[in-house]
Amino acid sequence: MWGLNHSLALLDNRDIPWKQVIVGITLGNFVFQRYLDYRQYQVLKRKTPPATLKAEITQENFDKSQDYSRSKMKFKWLASTFSVVVDLIEIKYNLIAKFWSIGGSLLTKLSPILPSFMGGPITQSLCYLFVSSVAHSLLELPFDYYENFVVEDRYGFNKMTPKLFFTDFIKTYFVTAALVVPLVSAFLKIVDHFGSNFILYATGLFLVFTLVVQTVYPTFIAPLFNKFEPLEEGELKIAIENLAKEQKFPLTKLYKIDGSKRSAHSNAYFVGLPWSKQIVLYDTLIDHSTTAEVVAVLAHEIGHWKLSHLPKMLAYSQASLAFTFTLFNGFINNGSLYEAFGFNTTRPVIIGFSLFSYLFQPVQAITTFITHLLSRKHEYEADNYAKKCGFEKDLSSSLIKLTNENLSYVEAYWLYSAYHRSHPLLSERLAALNYVPSGKVGKGISPLKQQEEEAQEQLLKKDDEKIKQREKADGLKME
Repeated sequence: MWGLNHSLALLDNRDIPWKQVIVGITLGNFVFQRYLDYRQYQVLKRKTPPATLKAEITQENFDKSQDYSRSKMKFKWLASTFSVVVDLIEIKYNLIAKFWSIGGSLLTKLSPILPSFMGGPITQSLCYLFVSSVAHSLLELPFDYYENFVVEDRYGFNKMTPKLFFTDFIKTYFVTAALVVPLVSAFLKIVDHFGSNFILYATGLFLVFTLVVQTVYPTFIAPLFNKFEPLEEGELKIAIENLAKEQKFPLTKLYKIDGSKRSAHSNAYFVGLPWSKQIVLYDTLIDHSTTAEVVAVLAHEIGHWKLSHLPKMLAYSQASLAFTFTLFNGFINNGSLYEAFGFNTTRPVIIGFSLFSYLFQPVQAITTFITHLLSRKHEYEADNYAKKCGFEKDLSSSLIKLTNENLSYVEAYWLYSAYHRSHPLLSERLAALNYVPSGKVGKGISPLKQQEEEAQEQLLKKDDEKIKQREKADGLKME
């Protein structure tokens, strides 16, 4: 470890053109991701569904899915191009230093009303984060609005009103601030106190933070955005409780939330401490699935719990974070890097981390590949767990419905999939489940509506048969 830090310390060299290096890395990352997007876009131009899914996806739904994915890709190109232009302007004109200076001015104005212990560099770092985040949020806001009210709305997914959109924006900002302020303050205090030995303590801080957020999220954060109601008594609740008992899953609360208030997309998840879990179902999932299909989805989620996937991913994320801090430790006092961006007399840790995040992009791309590789492995294992519980057919049916309902793309360029997808493709999951096609599963319509349509079809068939019998009888009379 000392050898790595010593090697990185050699990079404190004024002859290194740090701005050009960061611009090159930023543009390289942009070109790499747009290349993946271009290759995926070619896949999205295909006219027929893959042979393995022709029995599950109608041509109409496939066409709509392809069109939806292409629209999202075009929007992504626009948003990402704007984002990289902002980054390049920020780098060229030393806007980070200007934000830091504005943060200092803000601190000076606030100093009369702040406690005496809040006048140091940590408070100025928080002011800098406030100024920087407000600037970036306001620049991104039009794109978020367009994505919801144009792209998503065009395909029937957006259910938000403008009022709800802006209310969510404000709530998210304040919740984020409430979480980030103590976290960043504690992190900067640890670095200030322990110096180059901060890595272990900072990693522990983020572990505690993650566990605390997981604890308070279902009780204090999630209800700010959605209405949580206990799942009503009935067949679905009984089936879920029976599954939890069979699998020894520590289910304490079972909720339904109004996900349809914002989007037509479906979801389900569980949260809570190891000994006390809460299952949360989106109303859209309940409306579009049979009882057996919902239970199958939850069997998959319980599989994640049974197979300790959450602790494994948490351990991996902590190891990845420790590695990130180790690399950052080699740049934290790099004077030439600070000076290249206008910090000649001071070296704020928060600024060092902001600059380091640009340099870290190639490593982050590699960790992204690894993260998604582990995630896809866990998805296969959770599917297999549900299969062993006897939900092979219902889980397959649910996956098909969710894909149709959410207009998810069903094919992907292999490198795009490896980099972007945390879940396997539908065809890959069905193959692993040994799914055998037995006809169209449906387009994600509700079971009740599907039953009504089937009943209507039966009535029409009976009417047709009666008409044919009458015509036949009339023909015999005429003879």
